[in-house]
Amino acid sequence: MPIHSFLEYLQIERNYSDHTITAYKKDLESFQDFCLKEFETNEIVSVNYSIIRSWIVTLISEGVSNRTVNRKISSLKSFYKFQQKIGAIEASPLAKHKALKTEKKIQVPFSGREVEEVLDEFEVSGDFKSVRDALIIELFYLTGIRRSELIHLKESDVNLHNETLKVLGKRNKERLIPLVPRLKKSIENYLMLKREMGCEEARFFVTEKGKIIYDSLVYRIINNYFSKVSSKKKKSPHILRHSFATHLLNEGADINAIKELLGHSSLASTQVYTHNNLGQLKEVYNQAHPRSKKNKSK
Repeated sequence: MPIHSFLEYLQIERNYSDHTITAYKKDLESFQDFCLKEFETNEIVSVNYSIIRSWIVTLISEGVSNRTVNRKISSLKSFYKFQQKIGAIEASPLAKHKALKTEKKIQVPFSGREVEEVLDEFEVSGDFKSVRDALIIELFYLTGIRRSELIHLKESDVNLHNETLKVLGKRNKERLIPLVPRLKKSIENYLMLKREMGCEEARFFVTEKGKIIYDSLVYRIINNYFSKVSSKKKKSPHILRHSFATHLLNEGADINAIKELLGHSSLASTQVYTHNNLGQLKEVYNQAHPRSKKNKSK
């Protein structure tokens, strides 16, 4: 039961989300199935690198992208690191493995106009579903929270008196996010309609039947509404989170403050949002830096 033990470790000791654990499980079981089919063994703890390399070649031949292959191998790396930790193996078969080269993925944020156009869709409707969907979009855009954080949000995490939102992020790290007046009003309206439904669910967001919302529903809400106003290839909750950070940075917000709002553990994770602003930064530099001004005057 090596896979089961590893998944328990991720859940109990590392506090990984159910979504992340499911992804690890799928990757490991996929590799185990390959080993059984091609090498007649399901003992993946004791395999050597040549077997893993065969799996990589098979995945690529099946049209799996380098990025996805790297993610699957990352799952294996974590698995073998755990096996080393408990003394099941001395060295990881992936110790000298180098990740496949991938093209840099550029995340294109929604424009402020696109977000407002989507929210304008809800102006004439006051039913529960419309109010909930609008609030989900506003929360992503005005707080930058992750999809998993939004789904696990509880009513007790929302403090309308102090105008704060308590979010439980990765590794169970807690952070407080301020609520702007627009968001506070939307929350009050949503909670009123939730009460009228007779729903007593502790989780903040629910379906029209009073059940806890789920990943695919949240994704569908964002994708469906933004497909009406945007031609961007990717329309997901993460792109709204990306838009939140990018637009704050464009307006001059301090990157360290954005890091705290997003719940990033390191500044490097936040700096990805500076890539969209290089042109603007160059312009500011040319206008403000004393050496640049001297060069212009020559």
